[in-house]
Amino acid sequence: MAETATFAAGCFWGVEQTFRELDGVGATEVGYIGGDKVNPTYEEVCRKTTGHAEAVRVTFDPAVVSYEDLLGMFWKLHDPTQINRQGPDIGDQYRSAIFSHNEDQARIAAASKKTEDDGGGHSGPVATTIEHAGQWWKAEDYHQQYFEKRGGGACAIRSK
Repeated sequence: MAETATFAAGCFWGVEQTFRELDGVGATEVGYIGGDKVNPTYEEVCRKTTGHAEAVRVTFDPAVVSYEDLLGMFWKLHDPTQINRQGPDIGDQYRSAIFSHNEDQARIAAASKKTEDDGGGHSGPVATTIEHAGQWWKAEDYHQQYFEKRGGGACAIRSK
């Protein structure tokens, strides 16, 4: 049975593409989560007034790829020590966050964060937040699978 995981790691275009390439990931969708505006638009999120993060919702088969494996990729594809930014992208919409869908995910995410903070070889303390996955708002269609539609881009994604 498929499960859902949600991650914010900066610009959602590259994050989505990275997760789409993993075996066991059945679907991805980019959107907005963690804010207080109902049905925000990309322009509103970019104005930094909604509190939402650009995020990727991942549907995966845990028999093929575990939640722990997804977390492992999450830590590799961005700099979790940066607060409200990734590379040249600045603002709370680019924050590093794990949005847990249940208590098990929250527990696993907290343990994974501690492991990263204690020995992940980062330049500073891990700033990633672990938040309950509240209301999800799907981003506009032109953002979905952006790199597949338009080719590579300028998102600040670390190499795998």
